[in-house]
Amino acid sequence: MSGDGDRGRHVQLVDGLLNRIGSVFAVGHEGSPVPPESRGRPILFPAIVLAVPLVLSGCAGDASALDPAGPDARAIARLWWVMFYASIVLFALVMGLFALVMLKPGAGARLPEGRWILWGGLWMPVPVLMALLVVSLVQGEHLLAREGSGDALRVEAHARQWQWEFRYLDAENRPVTVDVLHMPVDRPVEVVTTSEDVIHSLWVPVLGGKIDAVPGHRNRVRLLADKTGNFGGLCAEYCGTGHTNMRFRVLVHEPEAFRALLERGFVE
Repeated sequence: MSGDGDRGRHVQLVDGLLNRIGSVFAVGHEGSPVPPESRGRPILFPAIVLAVPLVLSGCAGDASALDPAGPDARAIARLWWVMFYASIVLFALVMGLFALVMLKPGAGARLPEGRWILWGGLWMPVPVLMALLVVSLVQGEHLLAREGSGDALRVEAHARQWQWEFRYLDAENRPVTVDVLHMPVDRPVEVVTTSEDVIHSLWVPVLGGKIDAVPGHRNRVRLLADKTGNFGGLCAEYCGTGHTNMRFRVLVHEPEAFRALLERGFVE
């Protein structure tokens, strides 16, 4: 029957794959050579080279954390790149060991298992993790928002499904803008978040980190832009069926233009 023939071909395919995997592991543990016909073609490197431009094409834009427009966001992007390059080093190390085992059968058998465990599981990961910990602690301390710091402009961000209301607490009449946050360039803005219904999360990727907006609770995040522009903000916490549309714009003005808009209650 045709069904039995297909089943037989499937069994042969599975057996072939298992034998191939077994031969690879046998190289590292027993030193047995890998048959030439079982070695895969070197397609990994060309595939990575072709994929790099596609990946990098998503690193820019008005809502990209890797295209910062302020010092706080720049520190976050720097931390991301440190972690990225560290992961490349680890990946290259693992792939190098894998290539060594594949190209030189029995090379791994020359070292005792105890040394492999110490070097691979302790001596190499610990320095890398310690370096990442130090960088993250230094950057995190720098990014902490402190109440009443400097000449920060105070803004209250009130979240509800599915919009943002921004109230400017330092203005005389405390004007409110919906889904648009105005701020001056080169002046920190302390955004105090709260929510009316469910948990939301305010995030302006090009200006800084995100902060949750929790019902009955007030959190704060500091935003600072060092150039004018029109940037994107979003809710980074799933909050219901309208979550994808819960976005807002951040308009960064020159100080004089911002002051004039604030006096008019942001009425154009």
